Amino acid sequence: MDPLGANRRKEDTMRNSVRRTVIGACILGCGVLLQGSAADASQGHDRTTRLHFDVVFSPFSYTDLGAPGPGAPDAIVFHDRLLRAGRQVGDDVGSCTVVEAGLANCTAVIRLRGGTIAFALVNTPPAVKQFPVTGGSGRYRTVRGDGTLTEHGDGTGTLDLRLVTR
Repeated sequence: MDPLGANRRKEDTMRNSVRRTVIGACILGCGVLLQGSAADASQGHDRTTRLHFDVVFSPFSYTDLGAPGPGAPDAIVFHDRLLRAGRQVGDDVGSCTVVEAGLANCTAVIRLRGGTIAFALVNTPPAVKQFPVTGGSGRYRTVRGDGTLTEHGDGTGTLDLRLVTR
């Protein structure tokens, strides 16, 4: 008999057993991690909220900074009131930099009880403006989404937000 050969076979068997155990544990661990990730994705922790406001626009405030007349780098500032059922529930403040006549880049912050919501928009003559929500604070700190601002032409309008929070 070959005692060294028997020992070698035992060592090989033990090594293979340890390898199978380690590989099995790795596969099991990866499966558990992937299953947890799939559960998080399928449960969808995102929540969509829709907010609607009536808007009373502030008086038009335009500062002519460049050559006389509308154009770059003129500025527009605003402070609008946000209403629900005729009662003020918040406001927004913002500014626009005119890029050329009829085209401006605007940023604004909506203040509501519980936090703020920031957005940016391209301001052009059409009465309906679509824009992205760029962030928030307080209860809105994880917010993203989009909005629509509609101007009625009489100093009033509506603001609709579709907010997705995590």
